[in-house]
Amino acid sequence: MSPLLISSVVVLYFLLLLFISWFTSRNADSSTFYVGNKQSPWYVVAFGMIGASLSGVTFMSVPGWVKDTQFSYLMMVFGYLLGYFVIATILMPLYYRLNLTTIYTYLEKRFGFWSYKTGAFFFLLSRSIGASFRMYIVINVLQIFIFDQWNLPFWIPTTLFILLVIIYTFQGGIKTIVWTDTLQTTFMLATVFLSIYFISQELGFSLNSLIDKVLESETSKIIFTDWNDKRHFLKQFLSGTFTAIAMTGLDQEMMQKNLSCKTLKDAQKNMFSFSFVLVFVNFMFLFLGAIIYMYVAAKGISIPQTTDDVFPTIALKYLQPIAGLIFIIGLISAAFPSADGALTSLTTSFCVDFLNLKKKTHLSEREIKKTRYFVHFSFAFLLLCLIVLFKTINDQAVIQKLFTVAGYTYGPLLGLFAFGLFTKLNVRDKFVPCVAILSPIICFLLSTHSTIWFNGYKFGFELLILNGLITFLGLFFLSLKKN
Repeated sequence: MSPLLISSVVVLYFLLLLFISWFTSRNADSSTFYVGNKQSPWYVVAFGMIGASLSGVTFMSVPGWVKDTQFSYLMMVFGYLLGYFVIATILMPLYYRLNLTTIYTYLEKRFGFWSYKTGAFFFLLSRSIGASFRMYIVINVLQIFIFDQWNLPFWIPTTLFILLVIIYTFQGGIKTIVWTDTLQTTFMLATVFLSIYFISQELGFSLNSLIDKVLESETSKIIFTDWNDKRHFLKQFLSGTFTAIAMTGLDQEMMQKNLSCKTLKDAQKNMFSFSFVLVFVNFMFLFLGAIIYMYVAAKGISIPQTTDDVFPTIALKYLQPIAGLIFIIGLISAAFPSADGALTSLTTSFCVDFLNLKKKTHLSEREIKKTRYFVHFSFAFLLLCLIVLFKTINDQAVIQKLFTVAGYTYGPLLGLFAFGLFTKLNVRDKFVPCVAILSPIICFLLSTHSTIWFNGYKFGFELLILNGLITFLGLFFLSLKKN
């Protein structure tokens, strides 16, 4: 494929996003940016959240995981359903009853100043690293297959990517993102279905026969019963439940979209419908991964060393050009929701949780906008620096550890909210940051040495549960001292 053709498609795609941004950000104010004036249709939010939940990492990683994990990831997805039920029935009523703009304001009402700032800080830290990592993966693929042919250094396409995101988000904020995410989810899902179609054509199978072959193969194995295996079905299910609660219900980016719905009932409709559709979508990603490996075996293709590279390699090097072009569209459709939602939520959290702009009633709307714009551009620059840093490190193992560490920071949030919701105890607020910092460190040490210390046991996603439990116990200890 011609890099010029691909670039032209990317430009047209962005112009479409820009039109949506212009249409949705007219007469926008701070309420529009933060919560979309609470006028977002629930079904639009639900559909757009699919793309925001998947991101570029899922788009490329889940099909590649099939080689090592088969369909065991599906047990984690089933766990998501229980997690989303908890979010819809416990967390959402709390957020709507308190009329929150950022969900971490709850921690101030429940525990105090330092707990509040700790929760907001851990969100800023984890979302900055996590969003940068997701964007890095996508931009790096575009760099390898497009921009390297033009001899452009990595920082140039990265800067352009960030600038594009700034242009269509800085005015309308969450109101714009709700609608752009819907567009991007459409393209992403179309890419998955069309990729399945193109590969089935190459293999000479009908869709029905292809489904039968996948379900009959060892690849489709879902339940693993070895307790020491990361793929154990119960560990996967429970991990999915708590991952959904922590990374959706306790994440400002994901909840900000839900809080933009008109009523609690609408937000709950969104969460229930989104969760069931997400199960089907994840199954399709796993199914795509299974037939990719069937295609690789049938054609005698050498598998890339990194499983994340399997899908892009097949789409861009071996399938017909139209399949590669569709892959690029799907890839950027997966990348933009990771960037725009992160940038908007980071700006919202910093402005509300640290600058207290909602409480400074003496400021005019113009002064608030000026401050918000500065914060928005500052976080964009931070994301740019982190993405370029990942490229400079150029060590996948190190980058994965950074991403894992960012994931650890959801554990303290899980512990803080659980302690606040399920106990009536008070804590020594000023010591809460110490507990929140120590908990991920302890978990990292346990994960690193688990095979030696625990007779071969390997932690998987359940480490998040342990992280939250350690935080909960630390807060309980502080409550005893307080009382």
